[in-house]
Amino acid sequence: MTEYEQNIHTHIEKCGCSVTSVFDPDGDEPPFSYSIGIAQSSQAPELIVVGLKPEISHWLVNEYNRRVRAGERFSPGVLYADFLEGFEVQFGLVDRQHRAEYMRSASWLYGGPDFEALQMLWPSTSGVWPWDSEASEWFRANQPLLGPLCS
Repeated sequence: MTEYEQNIHTHIEKCGCSVTSVFDPDGDEPPFSYSIGIAQSSQAPELIVVGLKPEISHWLVNEYNRRVRAGERFSPGVLYADFLEGFEVQFGLVDRQHRAEYMRSASWLYGGPDFEALQMLWPSTSGVWPWDSEASEWFRANQPLLGPLCS
């Protein structure tokens, strides 16, 4: 087991999950952060947040982990007002192909992409969601939908 893999296991044992943040140094692809181990420790879906600064998305993943460890569960397509101050968020399902592409360390932990995952979706500062007709191309590209909004 590599040091990186051992760190994942240590974080899961201590905190219920490990969080990995990924960014493109050239800025061509949006940054994202995702959980590793929530499905194992809390029997809740893993989480990915795409398009926000790593320190914000990392915090959001940890907040989600804290809340699911306390027994809270989140449903796709439902608005939640208490993750981002002043903004609602909602969750979408993450398709298997995107779990394999984006959530590689979680796929490693589970022996493949056959685990449940949610994408936390956030609006623009003007309240526009990426699927809204008035969403800019930049906003849509910065927060690609990794699956359907509801099951």
